[in-house]
Amino acid sequence: MSEHTLSQAEVESLLSSMDFSGLQAEASVPPDTARPAARVPAKQPRAIPYDFKRPERVGKEQMRSLQSLYEGFARSFGAAVSGLLRGIVDVKLTSVDQLTYSEFVFSLENPTCFNLLTAEPLEGNLILDMSPSLLYPIIDRLLGGGKEVGQTVRRPLTEIELRLVGRLTGIFLSEMERAWENVLPLKLAVERVESNPQLVQIVPPNDVVILISLELTMGDVRGMINLCMPFNAIERISGKLNDNTWFNRRSSNGNESTMSMVRQQLRGSQVELVVTLARSQISTGDLLGLRVGDIITTESDARDPLEVQIEGIPKFQASPGVYKGKKAVQVQAANPTPAAMGTSTQSVLDRSP
Repeated sequence: MSEHTLSQAEVESLLSSMDFSGLQAEASVPPDTARPAARVPAKQPRAIPYDFKRPERVGKEQMRSLQSLYEGFARSFGAAVSGLLRGIVDVKLTSVDQLTYSEFVFSLENPTCFNLLTAEPLEGNLILDMSPSLLYPIIDRLLGGGKEVGQTVRRPLTEIELRLVGRLTGIFLSEMERAWENVLPLKLAVERVESNPQLVQIVPPNDVVILISLELTMGDVRGMINLCMPFNAIERISGKLNDNTWFNRRSSNGNESTMSMVRQQLRGSQVELVVTLARSQISTGDLLGLRVGDIITTESDARDPLEVQIEGIPKFQASPGVYKGKKAVQVQAANPTPAAMGTSTQSVLDRSP
């Protein structure tokens, strides 16, 4: 190997490129002089890239509220689908994201089950997409098939299959209305069903949409259900999707509505009311010898209040009487005392001649 010797010009060029300022400054300081503490440079804020194609128009609080809402929706929807299919179905919320409408459309399978929804009073349309890899096993199960998973067919759904899938869609819309009732009462309906998602354009391609992705698991079958909500549709009610106010509204409205519902149902319920005139004890021999017309005397005074029981529980004190020709009692007080609840007394059996 040939050796290359640096020339004098190359050596001087290397030496001039080296920085001796730090070494000279260190050498100029006397050894017995204390050095000041090194100053730590302030941490510069890190620049975050911003993609103008994907502007985040929905705030973090609104996104957290939607996530909480659809986590509860996933549990109720899974229970409802389990009842429909007579089997264990698990539904989990996988993500709540913001993206453009074009990104959402091009991420879907083709063909697919693309439901165009109306959600009054929201403006515009929503989209409910169901993966064919999930729908065909569900259709097979509804038609009496077993647990074996067949090969997925890549074709649009037939009219009969759409009718069967409509049962699943109906459950989805019903549970979604129930999940939203504490925020905004919605009236959901399917406007039409398409197989090619690229033929439907509800908003411009670069408009922001909120994508709620749910994963449905049924045995060995897994599939995705996607709900696309354009930002323009929920922009007017974005203030109601506040994390704190939504939970407060849910608790207060829930208590008021629950109390009203329970109160209304209780008003029409039937309860047993029993009025005890007196209590006494007799022997078994006297009981067997009772005949029509016999009189049983007690130690209770006719002016003592009577005990009124509701479903076996003493609630009131009352006095006997007659109202419009019928036997009746008049309530005098509530929460009877132990003395007024009636005590067992030894009775005397008188026989009428």
